Amino acid sequence: MSRTQGGIDTVLIAGPTASGKSALALALAERIGGAIVNADSMQVYGDLRVITARPTPAEEARVPHLLYGHVDAAVNYSVGQYLADARAALDEVRRSGRVAILVGGTGLYFKALTAGLAAVPPIPQDIRDSVRARLAAQGAPALHAELQTRDPAAAARLSPNDRTRIARALEVVAATGRPLAEWQAQGLPALIGAQAPRVFIAPERAALYARIDARFTTMVAAGALDEVGLLAARKLDPLLPAMKAHGVPWLIRHLAGEITLENAVDHARLDTRHYAKRQFTWFRHQLGDWPCVAPEAGLGALMRALGR
Repeated sequence: MSRTQGGIDTVLIAGPTASGKSALALALAERIGGAIVNADSMQVYGDLRVITARPTPAEEARVPHLLYGHVDAAVNYSVGQYLADARAALDEVRRSGRVAILVGGTGLYFKALTAGLAAVPPIPQDIRDSVRARLAAQGAPALHAELQTRDPAAAARLSPNDRTRIARALEVVAATGRPLAEWQAQGLPALIGAQAPRVFIAPERAALYARIDARFTTMVAAGALDEVGLLAARKLDPLLPAMKAHGVPWLIRHLAGEITLENAVDHARLDTRHYAKRQFTWFRHQLGDWPCVAPEAGLGALMRALGR
């Protein structure tokens, strides 16, 4: 089956973790002749199939899946890199005559896809390593004080304990000689227009939290410990995004003998529930015009938006 009525060739499905959005994307893809394009910042990593609940090989065989597991965990994969990869993936899907169904929970990816992105150049690895080493040795408040001198606008926006964003702002000014705000004034164009149907899957909170708890138990049974053990053996920088995926730090601590498996699972579940809450808040504030629908109503809502 080819494109939908009216020439619509792209659909966007967002939602918090464990909301059922991947199942919805698969059902829709089979109904309309679609290809699924990942929009989740952790599911890009090849090392993290189980712990990030990536689609299974059997699910991937049912319809084309793009941008899953194509990045090594040692890479600090950025929104800009994702946007470039998404452009190529969307071109590929469109050439095939299928509908691209972008699905995930990473709000910054969806915002970049629909609103564009500031064109910050790549940061040389030696500068990145230097900032990270100083962050580990001196702590975030010391680097925040430096940032107040080198990029006052960025420092004013950030908490003195926001390790990741402080490091990023210092890396940019050290590498380019220009503050982050100047780069943010320049941008890459949006890839997806306002006409693309979109939904935010919004389960009832108690049901969502129960799904999160149950899913982590399933992950452990499916081999998450072995997966995380292989990742830990690589001795990667703990500040890399892949090393901070929900559940990874706690399971690494368990494998190191620091905490029990029960303790690790409890903490991982709690972190994931907190993350889901932040996802709701982020989308409400940043992409508040997206229709919110219950999981069971998602397929019908999208089919109607597609004129089916």
